[in-house]
Amino acid sequence: MSRPTTPKTTSKKASASGGTPATVVLDRAGVEFGVHAFDNDIAPGELGYGKAAAAALGVSERRVFKTLLVETAGPVRHAVAVVPVSGQLSLKAMAVAVGAKKVEMLEARAAERLTGYVVGGISPFGQKKLLPTVVDTSALEHDTVFVSGGKRGLDIEISPRALLDVLGAVSAPISV
Repeated sequence: MSRPTTPKTTSKKASASGGTPATVVLDRAGVEFGVHAFDNDIAPGELGYGKAAAAALGVSERRVFKTLLVETAGPVRHAVAVVPVSGQLSLKAMAVAVGAKKVEMLEARAAERLTGYVVGGISPFGQKKLLPTVVDTSALEHDTVFVSGGKRGLDIEISPRALLDVLGAVSAPISV
C-alpha cells in the first residue's frame, strides 16, 4: 500500500471531469476538503476497507470513518451511520438517535442499490437519496476526519463540522 497523495481541495472543473458524486456534492456546497487516493489492494475481510484505508493513509483508525446503512422500525425506513473504523456501530444507540424502536444493518447489496456506491466505497455524500444521517460524536474530537470519497481507494478529508453541515446530520454517541 502506498502513502496518500498530497491532499488537495478539488475544483468544480476537476469534479466535473472525473469526480465522484461525493466530490461533486462537496464542490457545490463550497466546503474545503482534501482528496486522498491510495492503493486498496486488500480482499474484503482481511482488515476491512476502512482499516486498510487508515493504514494506507498513515492515520489513526479513530480518524477514518465508515459509512453504514441501517433499516429502521421507526418513522424513517433507512438511515446512515458514520462511525470510526476502530469501533462498531451500536444498533441500540443508533435506534435512539433516529427515534426508532430498533434498527438492523442493511445487507450489502441493498446498501449498494440504495446509495449507488459499492461496499468499500460507500460515501456519506452524493448518495442517490439524502437519508437521515448520524455521525458518531468522536468525530468532533479531530480537526479533520476521513470518509469514503465514493469509490474504493479514495477518501475525503473534511472537518467534522463541514461533514455534519453538508449532510444535515446530527451527532450522537453511536459507536462502541
